[in-house]
Amino acid sequence: MNRSKNEVEESKFFNRELSWLQFNSRVLQLAEDENIPLLERVNYLSIFESNLDEFYMVRVSGLLEQEENGVNKKSIDGLTPTEQLSEISKVVQKLRTKAGRLLLDNIIPDLNKNNINLVPFEELTILEKKHLDHYFHEKIFPLCTPVLLYPSVSIPFISNRCLSIIAMLGTEEKYQLARIKVPTSVPRFIPTSVSNRCVLIENLICNHLKSFFIDIPILNHSYFRVIRDADIELRETEACDLIEAMEQTLYMRRFGDPVMLEVSSNMPQAIVDKLCQLLKLDKEDVIIAPEILGLKSFSELAALDRPDLKFQKFNSEEPTCSLNTEQFFNIIKNKDILVHHPYQSFEIVENFVHSAKDDPKVLGIKQTLYRVGKNSPILNSLLDAAKLNKQVAVLMEIKARFDESNNIDSARALERAGAHVTYGFENLKTHCKLCLIVRKEKDIIQSYVHIGTGNYNSSTAKIYTDMGIFTSDKDIVQDVLELFNYLTGFSQHPNFRKLLVSPSTLRSKISEKIRHEIYNASKGRKAYIAIKVNSLVDKDIIKLLYKASKNGVKVDLIVRGICCLKPGVKDLSENIRVVSIIGRFLEHSRMYYFHNNNNPDVYIGSADIMSRNLDRRIEVLTPIQNKDIIARIKVECIDKYMNDNTNAWELKSDGTYVRKKPSENIETFAIQEYYINYPDTLQKSA
Repeated sequence: MNRSKNEVEESKFFNRELSWLQFNSRVLQLAEDENIPLLERVNYLSIFESNLDEFYMVRVSGLLEQEENGVNKKSIDGLTPTEQLSEISKVVQKLRTKAGRLLLDNIIPDLNKNNINLVPFEELTILEKKHLDHYFHEKIFPLCTPVLLYPSVSIPFISNRCLSIIAMLGTEEKYQLARIKVPTSVPRFIPTSVSNRCVLIENLICNHLKSFFIDIPILNHSYFRVIRDADIELRETEACDLIEAMEQTLYMRRFGDPVMLEVSSNMPQAIVDKLCQLLKLDKEDVIIAPEILGLKSFSELAALDRPDLKFQKFNSEEPTCSLNTEQFFNIIKNKDILVHHPYQSFEIVENFVHSAKDDPKVLGIKQTLYRVGKNSPILNSLLDAAKLNKQVAVLMEIKARFDESNNIDSARALERAGAHVTYGFENLKTHCKLCLIVRKEKDIIQSYVHIGTGNYNSSTAKIYTDMGIFTSDKDIVQDVLELFNYLTGFSQHPNFRKLLVSPSTLRSKISEKIRHEIYNASKGRKAYIAIKVNSLVDKDIIKLLYKASKNGVKVDLIVRGICCLKPGVKDLSENIRVVSIIGRFLEHSRMYYFHNNNNPDVYIGSADIMSRNLDRRIEVLTPIQNKDIIARIKVECIDKYMNDNTNAWELKSDGTYVRKKPSENIETFAIQEYYINYPDTLQKSA
């Protein structure tokens, strides 16, 4: 059968949403992996559900909105919103069933074997039940309020992501449905009177339902969760400023429309149907889960002090340049310094800002903040510097999803301290990671810059892999100064010397460098591209990579999450390999390597290959200029990522991911373990 031109074009790409679900499936595979310490597997299970919730809150909600508004715009692979929703539902149901069975059949029994006993209430001793009866009436009962769901004059609001108990009361011919919200201010895992034994809070509540429904027949009970739309657009029509508009948006987010109903497998179909009716959901929006819901809170168990059931601790290396302030700046003045987290301590970045506040030579600090986190050392240093009358200017991105409230609080604190705070552009998120420090050294004004791939966040810096570079390169410093002036609205869009900046130059420069590799290949020269990103979605860049492959350019792609490119397809992408690394740390660094006729161009920065990063965000890629570091990045980073045979999955042309394993006579190799053992490997020759 002849296919249309559009169908041929669409067949060259994978679906974005289904590719993301495959990423989350790989997270779930780590929860299954018995070679991984038990509590780490529990943590992966928690992450799996947290990821899935956010996927529904943001991506699925957007597809539902398109469907409801009659928008039939097709995805990159030719699916309508309705078709995508149907495929998503099928995949998620299988994944959620798999996760539930893994918990019940493997993880809980393994926890019990390791003296972390999660016990059903019915199996407790008389003394344990007596102890928990007292605990229930003292600490749980006062927090629970039964609410009539059906029949009801109005539908009571059901909070996003909260675990709920639903009880069917009366008779099957004439029944009522009542909901009890499981309180979140009490631990999910309630200890009994016997050491190392606990019960789930919902299990305890359900064994005391008669305390809520006195003299009312209880036919059955089950559990459910509602996931709501959290992708509420920023509306500024009646708001006097951006912060006020964002606060209104955050308030609206709490009441987003339901997008998914998760129910326990024992819920009668009549109740499922009634909940769908009340929440205005279709049967495709229902996910059935085995027995236990709310896997995210199993992170409480993962946090137990059981080092024997966790990854072995390691101490991040303190880079040799974290000396006193004067020595530190002198080193940066003489050469660029590349740092690699979490293998090298993030404290070097924190100290860069911290030392500036007390340094009498420092005149000013300029910084972008996207996800700063709570109790941030960097934020505290900026606050102190502003109070000491340093010139502190901060670009605070308050549109960073799910961090908006914390960023608003941080921005207000900075303003109260005397810092100059701006919020970027209404229609562009500022996602770049920049810090600039201005010093007066004798009669010269000298500036130093840090440019990173990850957020200035102490917590995530311990679990995300990221890179950063310290430099005093005059061109880069001038580019950063002019970019800050542009971000604060006091200059026109600058012409950058060395930085690649979106939405102005980054797309065109990356495209130009891919084309240059194609040109080199056409001249019989070695041509090679390696890119490490979180997501590869942009259609135009993918098509350029296909063109490169067809012209003999070897392309290695390290893509943690979404990948819409099809590798290994004859006459299209035979020279392209794609691997995804998922392990102990979340791979977050972005890196671009172009062979350039044996004079490599290498960049690191904040940008993934997605239309939003290239066209709708302020992103920065900075060149790596130290030739020794460039050489080591190729050998000790790119090559080793591609050779990982422990935590690497290779993407095949049919869309499946196959976990790589060491072949016969090949040693096991895991890139993250390698960096733990050799944290300074990228700097050794520098």
